Amino acid sequence: MQKQAQQRTEQGAMPDANGKTHHLPEGVHVDELPWMMQRFPGQTCKMMFHPRPERPTEPNAGLVRYDPGAWHPLHSHDFAQIWYILEGEFQYGDKLYKAGTMIYHADPHTEPYMKTETGGTILYVQYPGPTTRQAPIYDGRFNLTERRAVETERTDI
Repeated sequence: MQKQAQQRTEQGAMPDANGKTHHLPEGVHVDELPWMMQRFPGQTCKMMFHPRPERPTEPNAGLVRYDPGAWHPLHSHDFAQIWYILEGEFQYGDKLYKAGTMIYHADPHTEPYMKTETGGTILYVQYPGPTTRQAPIYDGRFNLTERRAVETERTDI
């Protein structure tokens, strides 16, 4: 995975007439990455792009898979994000969202309690908040080798 990230960083870019560098598109196929443990119960993910020291403004962008019965507690973030439900049904606060629904979270935002009985997959795109300028968090959230108890997780960022 480190090699893939380095290859993406070294891909070409094109300078314009004023010398400004314009980056070329980058692509990652979902099958190139393993499912990784995420911080809340019953969730795994494949983040195709994510912030790293050499690319701090790169968004968290990828798939989050929820097992039947998976949930997350009420929590808040300073970054912005968009979700697109690819499959499944999710009780999100007092609303039931189904496949084909897009959800926008402005910055800063609070996410209500969420649970799925069906399981499902959501495309996440998390990016620095336009008003808060706070970047999404990758390390310790999307790349776990061991899940901590939910009670020990910070829910205020």
